[in-house]
Amino acid sequence: MCATCGCGDATGPRVSVVAGGEHEQDDSHGHGHHHDHDHDHDHDLGHGHPDHTVILEQQVLAKNDGIAVHNRQWMRSRRITALNIMSSPGAGKTTLLARTIRELGRQRPIAVIEGDQETRLDAERIREAGASVVQVNTGAGCHLDAEMIDRALRALDPADESLLLIENVGNLVCPALFDLGEEGKVVLISTPEGVDKPKKYPHIFAVADLVVINKIDLLPYVEFDVDACVAQAKILNPAVRVVVLSATTGEGMDEWYEWIGSRSAISPVAVDN
Repeated sequence: MCATCGCGDATGPRVSVVAGGEHEQDDSHGHGHHHDHDHDHDHDLGHGHPDHTVILEQQVLAKNDGIAVHNRQWMRSRRITALNIMSSPGAGKTTLLARTIRELGRQRPIAVIEGDQETRLDAERIREAGASVVQVNTGAGCHLDAEMIDRALRALDPADESLLLIENVGNLVCPALFDLGEEGKVVLISTPEGVDKPKKYPHIFAVADLVVINKIDLLPYVEFDVDACVAQAKILNPAVRVVVLSATTGEGMDEWYEWIGSRSAISPVAVDN
């Protein structure tokens, strides 16, 4: 269970390699070579004791951050650029990824880690678009974390110099807390959701490297002020870049690809302190 937000269930996440018509490897219970859970803390902490809950949350996030550092070092040593894509459900993450795979996959290998509570539906769409993909089903969990990404990386084994797109669970709250080892955090919103998403969910916009406003092809039919939304995001995060596009029609996709290229240039040379 996630001690920071109360999500999760006893079975834990399930990691599956999705291959059409072939055996699907399920790593539901494997934890690999370096993330065994040690029981050196009191699991009763956090039940009715706010101060103890804060300590436990700090321990959970500290453990996650340590694994994220390992993930980042592993990927940088192989010149893999990982992007953590976060949004509410239905904003168009999978559509954006599928178009990116079809158009950018001609230039470099692309791999995907799909996060959903249940089903492999989005992973199947990604596979059909032409990328290797691993599905992480979180059960009752509302976000991916660094240990899930570690397990997914070992199952996926992305090629050197590839682009790794991580589609987080649809949620604008908890994913903001968890470093996965990515090179960039992308927050995706869509025009039908309304202009006030940055005000309602400030933390995720504050940590974003890029905000993508999707579904601009629907602007004639919905009430959405692009400039007002951008202004809200800039108040929370003055350095954030904003890209406005339609993953359906392709309008604005070149700017998205240009930003990906800029993160790829950062990835191989950056080092952890």
